[in-house]
Amino acid sequence: MRRRLSSRKSSQHLFKEFDVFPKLPESCVEASAAGGTVSLLTFTLIGVLSLWEFWYFQESWIKYDYEVDSDITSKLQINIDITVAAKCDSIGADALDVAKSMVTNSEHLQYKPDYFELTPEQQAWQRKTQSSQNRIQEPTILNSLIQSSFNDSLQRMPPREIKPADPPNACRIHGSIQVNKVAGNFHISLGKPLTVYEVHMHLSSNFGAEGANFSHRINHFSFGDPASGLINPLDGSEKITHSDTMFQYFLVVVPTKVKTYTFAVNTHQYSVTEKDTTVNVSKEHQGIPGIFIRYDISSLTVKITEEGIAIGQFATRICGIVGGIFSTAGLLHKFCGFLIEVMLCQISPEARSQNTPPTSTGNEEDQQQSEQTTETTE
Repeated sequence: MRRRLSSRKSSQHLFKEFDVFPKLPESCVEASAAGGTVSLLTFTLIGVLSLWEFWYFQESWIKYDYEVDSDITSKLQINIDITVAAKCDSIGADALDVAKSMVTNSEHLQYKPDYFELTPEQQAWQRKTQSSQNRIQEPTILNSLIQSSFNDSLQRMPPREIKPADPPNACRIHGSIQVNKVAGNFHISLGKPLTVYEVHMHLSSNFGAEGANFSHRINHFSFGDPASGLINPLDGSEKITHSDTMFQYFLVVVPTKVKTYTFAVNTHQYSVTEKDTTVNVSKEHQGIPGIFIRYDISSLTVKITEEGIAIGQFATRICGIVGGIFSTAGLLHKFCGFLIEVMLCQISPEARSQNTPPTSTGNEEDQQQSEQTTETTE
């Protein structure tokens, strides 16, 4: 037992030697009103800055990076949902790349007779989609949508609940097709697509006024794997014409990787430029009526990530706030006390010289008393 107690005492003594925080006895510590005031201000400032730092720790921001596209996938998926004011039998859709080496015909797409006029619910969806297109031009709105995983964004167009009594006057072309990952164009024109001896053409037996109307509404048009909630520039756009018109859309497709705290997706975003041309089918080299979406693939990839302060960095900043304010408050308190003492030391001698009475009268009285004592002794 004695050996155990002695070993414990020796270990405690060893740990005491490593103590770098010396302790003063309570009898040597003197509390003051000035020190209490400084302590109160110090704790208040520490609390305010710590709350501010905690609020900043909960915030996050969107970071954009660019890098060369390293994806060697040779295929790209195009998601299409377009309504054209023409009969399904008179139009055809397909995609052709820039080298004209591959043609994806309309067999991969679904043609569904539909109505070009929208219901009130569908019109409300279209107006909301168009307003969202304007709102996301602001960086703050776009960042908030990315951080919320696009949960507040629009979904697909609601279906038509009540069908009119008239027959359908439009054709809805929707589905997904696989194309080469090179520049190309997706187009909808009169006639069904056909390839004869590597020559691409559209054959049409009806070229009347009704078949030439290419008024259209793009419900959805995107690249890559479909991701719910993502807003594309062409979604909700509508074009109305009453003549033979060639609608052209020029797209620059950029591969995009989005990664936030709540979701991650690899998609493609694009910018678009439009051009409408009225053509005369009786004249050559003026083009043909139809919808032509020409796209080009960018060689860069955009990386969108959500970042915030790490827990280690947050703890370091809190420790810096507490230690820095304590040290600064202690130095200021001592410095102010030193200045006050210096000022008091300069004022006290002058005050003493003004308050002390003259000593000349006292010396005269002492001399008189000494003379009287000498006379009595004599």
